Amino acid sequence: MKIAVLYGGISAEREVSLSSGKGIIKALEQRGHDVVGIDFHPERLEELLKLDVDMVYIGLHGRYGEDGKIQALLDMLNLRYVGSGVQGSALAMDKARAKLFFAQNGTRTAKEQVLYRHSYERGQVEISLPFPLVVKPNQEGSTIGITFAEDKEQLLDGIDEAFKLDETVLIEEFVSGREVTVAVMGNRGQEKALPVVEIVPKNKYYDYEAKYAAGMSEHIVPARLTDEYTEYVKKHAVLAHQSLGCDIYSRVDFIVPEDGTEPVILEVNTLPGMTPTSLYPDAAKAIGLSYEEMIEELVTLSLKK
Repeated sequence: MKIAVLYGGISAEREVSLSSGKGIIKALEQRGHDVVGIDFHPERLEELLKLDVDMVYIGLHGRYGEDGKIQALLDMLNLRYVGSGVQGSALAMDKARAKLFFAQNGTRTAKEQVLYRHSYERGQVEISLPFPLVVKPNQEGSTIGITFAEDKEQLLDGIDEAFKLDETVLIEEFVSGREVTVAVMGNRGQEKALPVVEIVPKNKYYDYEAKYAAGMSEHIVPARLTDEYTEYVKKHAVLAHQSLGCDIYSRVDFIVPEDGTEPVILEVNTLPGMTPTSLYPDAAKAIGLSYEEMIEELVTLSLKK
């Protein structure tokens, strides 16, 4: 087929997207497809308006890629694309709203407070949650803009940083435990969870460097979890994917607490990273799919949407 790959973009995750895009392009070419690579920018929409392809593979991350906007444009242009549509993409990107859907499934979420720029006053914020706390922009990925706050000064500085990236900021309880992720794959109603991947960062937290710098984190597949925990995160990953209306594939992140309580869902990634150090390809490899075969499978599934 003739396939356009959108990558790069203008979000804070541009560098990650450039790496993902290169990997996707190479994989599709190796599978015999005619590939057109587009470093997407909203000011160059004519590149999409003129597209004459069989399929679009979205390798973008963050805003204008993972939030439903590019999906809406492709829908209007009647161009088929890999992955979730407008609704699933937008809901998954909105962390605070997505958590409402997770809770309806009985999935445990971190306790939180939501702050809005228009009503926030630095000197008057009152936080009822105990330290340590996690501060994050509501609609960013790759741990961009996240602060792990041990005291009020760090908290306030973290809120300021997060507001540079978003109008809405989440403050969540810090749950100590093992970080795991579950890749979900399949057409609607037929989704399956792939083997659970455990993430062991070299840094204190699983931050941007730990995610993308070679050698800064170890991925263990399958994760070192009890059968009960494994089944829980796989079941609730599929439920989260379905409840948001996601399609074809996603990656769902959890923290498995050290105290033996239920795992806590962190977020659903509708366009998970496809870089050489990314988690989704590692999960696919565990079921016998090479990187190239995984990309091909996601394209094939998308033809059946």
